Amino acid sequence: MIPKSEIKLIDEKGRRLDGRKPDELRKIKIEAGVLHRADGSCYLEWGGNKILAAVYGPREALPKHTQNPLKAVVNARYNMAAFSVEERKRPGPDRRSVEISKVISEALEKVILTDKFPRASIDVNIEVLDAEAGTRCAGLTAAAVALVDAGIPMRDIPVACAAGKIDGRVVLDLGKEEDNLGDADLPVAISPRTDEILLLQMDGHLTLEEFEEAFDLAIKGCHIVSDMQKKAIEDKYKAILEVE
Repeated sequence: MIPKSEIKLIDEKGRRLDGRKPDELRKIKIEAGVLHRADGSCYLEWGGNKILAAVYGPREALPKHTQNPLKAVVNARYNMAAFSVEERKRPGPDRRSVEISKVISEALEKVILTDKFPRASIDVNIEVLDAEAGTRCAGLTAAAVALVDAGIPMRDIPVACAAGKIDGRVVLDLGKEEDNLGDADLPVAISPRTDEILLLQMDGHLTLEEFEEAFDLAIKGCHIVSDMQKKAIEDKYKAILEVE
């Protein structure tokens, strides 16, 4: 077995372990409206990630002490299934899932018109069925499509994508080995119409120049994924119109 320190994540020709160029995304598939009992839903595949998102609400927030008389409360719940990783994960929330649930809730709340639904809650369930790398970006992106499918009024459709650094080079959308062995990871979520930043986190070390390059690359990736989100929503409603 090759020691991890000797694994080359990018070769002399600029190709990565999975054959992608530095500015290339993994394959992405998005489908809206996959669950009949949810108010809105989405299934998303992003590389080896498989994500299911379901939205319920707006509905009366219970228990009542959780209600905000001025706006709806957005509750995102991110969960990795026990079978989503190679070694079985202990069921239930852990520190990481609590943190990701919080940052996704805050990102979605910035674009949802929560003042239209005082005392209500909008519940967003994000289930990671298969995890590779970049599940928080994939989860937020799927949640946004599910919110549109549920008819929740928003200023924009939020989207997320990450960039990072491997073997000293800035690349877009880290895969599993790149995430485990790379130098840095920079997940970004935006409102694509205005490029307003909804989420920005960083793990690892980047120089100022590398940060700016990674940030621009992540924004470029967000806009590509945003077009896929819109197409998934259009495809669902085209299919409904064809049936009718």
